Amino acid sequence: MTHSSEAPLILITGGSRGIGAATARLAAAQGYDVVVTFVSDAKAAASVVADVEAAGRRGVAERIDSSDSIQVEALFGRIDKVFGRIDVLVNNAAILAKQSRFEDLEVDRIHRIFAVNSIGPMLCAQQAAKRMSQRHGGKGGSIINVSSAAARLGSPNEYVDYASSKGALETFTTGLAKEVAREGIRVNCVRPGHIYTDMHASGGEPGRVDRVKDSIPMGRGGQPEEVARAILWLASAEASFVTGTFLDATGGK
Repeated sequence: MTHSSEAPLILITGGSRGIGAATARLAAAQGYDVVVTFVSDAKAAASVVADVEAAGRRGVAERIDSSDSIQVEALFGRIDKVFGRIDVLVNNAAILAKQSRFEDLEVDRIHRIFAVNSIGPMLCAQQAAKRMSQRHGGKGGSIINVSSAAARLGSPNEYVDYASSKGALETFTTGLAKEVAREGIRVNCVRPGHIYTDMHASGGEPGRVDRVKDSIPMGRGGQPEEVARAILWLASAEASFVTGTFLDATGGK
């Protein structure tokens, strides 16, 4: 199969399942070459890559912990060698721990949640911006941070630490968007609401979306593909005058 090196490249962190995997598959269908990162499930990541290749695009899966700056730098070095470009970064990797009242949270858990959900996206965006910025001879690009309606709602009695880490990601979105707006880089944020993904099992309640769906004005949970479409719209030239903005995909909640 022949590949044009001119295909745009999208990097999706946490791309082996859920919203990340749906975004990878849709991106390939839209003509992107795709790099996904994963932490543990190599088989799931390989299946996403196989789908990308079946769509006629190049796909690569990289096992990295995005909260580790050395691993992040090495990842971007490999992308430079293999693809020679990066056009879109989707900061999707995130973790959730068991539902709990805030006063019972262990400090190690809070540190880890912030390391992955807040610092990881900052490290990836730093590397991407250096390559995209017209100030450094880049061609511009788009960064999309995947937050959560939790940042607005606070997730009391469940995940105050997770919600707070997403709040930090949103403030980062605003600041970086303004900083690089004249360098050809757009920085935006999608806020998914209650979406049917495997992530809820990490919080101890796989069926959470069905439990809370009556609290959603549309009366149902969302599908990962519905969030993927929002992400890829923000990445696209159709959103050329959109930066520093927050797109809620929450069914009205």
